[in-house]
Amino acid sequence: MGLIVQKYGGSSVADAQSIKRVAKRIAEARRAGDDVVVVVSAMGDTTDELIDLANDITPLPPSREMDILLTAGERISMSLLAMAIANLGVDAQSFTGQQAGVITDDVHGRARILDVKATRIREVLDAGSVAIVAGFQGVTEHTNDVTTLGRGGSDTTAVALAAGLDADVCEIYTDVDGVFTADPRIVPTARKLDRITYEEMLDMAASGAKVLMLRCVEYARRTQVPIHVRSSFSGHTGTLVTDEPLDREGEGQMEQPIIAGVAHDRSEAKITLIGVADVPGSAARVFEVVAAAGVNIDMIVQNVSAAQTGLTDISFTLPAEDGKKATAALREAQETLGHAELQYDDAIGKVSLVGAGMKSHPGISAKLFGALRDAGINIEMISTSEIRVSVVTRADQLDDAVRAIHSAFGLDSADGEAVVYGGSGR
Repeated sequence: MGLIVQKYGGSSVADAQSIKRVAKRIAEARRAGDDVVVVVSAMGDTTDELIDLANDITPLPPSREMDILLTAGERISMSLLAMAIANLGVDAQSFTGQQAGVITDDVHGRARILDVKATRIREVLDAGSVAIVAGFQGVTEHTNDVTTLGRGGSDTTAVALAAGLDADVCEIYTDVDGVFTADPRIVPTARKLDRITYEEMLDMAASGAKVLMLRCVEYARRTQVPIHVRSSFSGHTGTLVTDEPLDREGEGQMEQPIIAGVAHDRSEAKITLIGVADVPGSAARVFEVVAAAGVNIDMIVQNVSAAQTGLTDISFTLPAEDGKKATAALREAQETLGHAELQYDDAIGKVSLVGAGMKSHPGISAKLFGALRDAGINIEMISTSEIRVSVVTRADQLDDAVRAIHSAFGLDSADGEAVVYGGSGR
């Protein structure tokens, strides 16, 4: 008898029939003898519809009220799922994030989990019932205000509950059969991975892979919670995200594959500052302005200074949703920063090759750049780490870049095309 935390995304509970199918899976797990805690997202596009409704009321809804509004989506799905499970003869109780003891900081819209006080959840489990918890939400410790964790926050809720309850595994159910070597919507022959390390999954998530959210993987690595990524639409074994050895009989871990996969991201933009003085402190002043605007930076490139002018160009990528905020801050500070011109480009895409084995294998970058050359794709920026190489290309060439790199490294599956049961990858 074990303790399992299961998380179901919006596509898995999109309608009544989907909720009934998920309820059957949960009931079977409980009847098999496992204690089960379920974290559920809002149904289908409910969150987007609530956001649109708020924007119809006011262009600048108060963040506190927005959080109260958005938590309604998960409350609907959690209660309907509890009803469906009860209809199958298994007792289930639903809880909001607040009732489940998910304690967060007070940053509305992107709160971070500080603690999980799961006393009520333990009481429900001890009584033999299934606990259903609304994902994506929590409550501040001192003001008791409702907060949301940002997009994909239900993944983080599930891992946090698994850590707080010392669960055996956290199962993340989505609309694909696991973690693939590339997005199967772009590369139908992508291969499903049986296992992937936390480090590789972190880089895949940070590089745009949507199957798991970055904060969820960070939390899992820190607390050593194994994540099992599976599909709620099939019974196939998924992908285990863990650093535990493959061989539990004492022979140690098998050698890690060179490449885990190819991730892509089309949500970034690029800012270039032209004519920045190439003197100590110039870059610091630029990124202090960006940081003060609350904008995260991804890749940075500084050109060689022109000897006759002593000026250089600095380019960096950032989330496109923060583009207006960043450009406004930089233009306001132009007199202080001294740059001649600011260029903004949101027609870019990022593709990343990820694999823990690449640090001990020379020639990885050469093969990647060769694949892009042969596909006629120009590289605008390059960034590397020990286990990742990322490049920026034109947005309209991104899909071709993903396919070219995937084929060049022999990642295509021989078992036919991957199945995508829903449409979102969540």
